[in-house]
Amino acid sequence: MRIGWLSTGRDQAASTLLAEVVGRARRDEIALDIACVFCDRLRGESPESDHFLDLVEQSHIPAVMASSRESWAAAQAEGVARGRWREAFHTEVLRLLEPFGLDVLVMAGYMLIVSPAMCRRYALLNLHPALPGGPTGTWQDVIWQLLEQGAGETGAMVHLATAELDSGPVVALCRFSLKGPEWEPLWAQFREKRRTLSVAEIAAAEGESEPLFAEIRRRGEAREIPLLYQTIRRFADGKLSTADGGVFSESARLPLDLTESVERELATEAV
Repeated sequence: MRIGWLSTGRDQAASTLLAEVVGRARRDEIALDIACVFCDRLRGESPESDHFLDLVEQSHIPAVMASSRESWAAAQAEGVARGRWREAFHTEVLRLLEPFGLDVLVMAGYMLIVSPAMCRRYALLNLHPALPGGPTGTWQDVIWQLLEQGAGETGAMVHLATAELDSGPVVALCRFSLKGPEWEPLWAQFREKRRTLSVAEIAAAEGESEPLFAEIRRRGEAREIPLLYQTIRRFADGKLSTADGGVFSESARLPLDLTESVERELATEAV
C-alpha cells in the first residue's frame, strides 16, 4: 500500500504529524510506505513550510511541490472563479502524483478543499476532531459547539475527504467521555459563566484559555496522532484496502472503532 502525504506545512503541528507517524511505524516495525509528500507551498514561502520540507528531506521521502498561493493569484488576475481554479490546480497535483503509483492519500494539515476528480481518483483520508455527526469546522469551532451543546462525549475520526467539507464516509474513529467526577468542576464553572454570558462572549473574553475548552482540546489532541497512525497502520497491514476512491475491510464493518487501540497507545506513552 503506497501512501501519499498531503500537507500545507503551515505550522509545527504539520511537522509533528508526519514525524510521529513515521516514528511510530519504525517503533512497531511496520512497513509504512510513504512514497511521496505533496506540499502546496514552495520553499521560501514561509518559515513553517520550509521547516516541514526540511523534515521531509531528512526522512528521505520524495517531496513534490506546487504553490497554491501563486496559482490562485494568477487565476484571480484572469478572473477565474475559485471552484474552477480548484479543479485546475488539483489536475496539476494529480499529474505530479501520478508517477508514484499511490493507493491512498493522507491529508495532514492540507488547507485546501480538493477537487471532485481527485476524490474519485484516490481514497483521501482526512483527520477531523469530532465524532461522526458531530460539529464541523476547525477544532476551535468544534469545541465551542460542544460547549454550547453540553455534549457528553467527543472524539476524532478519519473520514474520506470529499468536495464537501467534513462530510465523507467515516473510516475510523475514537471517542472519549466529557462527563464524570473529573469533568464536573469544569462544567460547573462553565455553567456559572453561562448564567450571564453567551458562549460567543465567553469565547471572545477567554478564548482557548477557558479551562473546560482547554481540557477538551488537550485530550482530543492527544488522541489525534494515535488515531491517524492506527488507521494508516491498518492499510499497511492489509486490513484496509482501497478501490475507486473508496475504502474497504474484509474482516470488519466500517467505521472501525479504534478507541481501545488509541487508549492503549496513550497508556504506553505515559509509562
